[in-house]
Amino acid sequence: MTTNTSTGTSTNAGTEGAAGAAGVPAGPAPAPAVAGPPRLDLAKSAPKVFRSLIGFDAAAREGLDPALVELIQIRSSHLNHCAYCLHMHTNDARKAGESEDRLHMVPVWREARHFFTERECAALALTEAVTLVADGGVPDDVYARAAAVFDDQELAHVLALILTINTWNRVALATAKVAGTDTR
Repeated sequence: MTTNTSTGTSTNAGTEGAAGAAGVPAGPAPAPAVAGPPRLDLAKSAPKVFRSLIGFDAAAREGLDPALVELIQIRSSHLNHCAYCLHMHTNDARKAGESEDRLHMVPVWREARHFFTERECAALALTEAVTLVADGGVPDDVYARAAAVFDDQELAHVLALILTINTWNRVALATAKVAGTDTR
């Protein structure tokens, strides 16, 4: 998550009404994002807090494979229903060379393990457990699996990254960030 503060609306530019170019019904057009009353801009209202979150996020990423970072952020954003962060991190992953196949398989990684390394699977499982911690804590087997494939320093960074993306998801959701408005 960045310092984006826009709360614009999306448009359906390029749609062709009720029928597509070939005369085939285009289906329902996506509903435009409706901007409600402006919400708090954390970066402007609490800049020291915001800079601290950015610093925590940057420190968490240190030494981690960028592809792993994006997978963790994407999975947590799925689970938290954070469209703003999901849009941002899937785009970041694409820009970093991530394949569409792997991006599509993140929500169902258990059924598509052959798309991911053992380290990625362990990180995804830990991401789910920590993100959904209220549903039953972090099971010992999930933690042990991650501890078996990451050394202590890496595991600390993976855990810190999971904590930061969960924080960013909550910031975006609480402040009603609109997917597709990131202006980094």
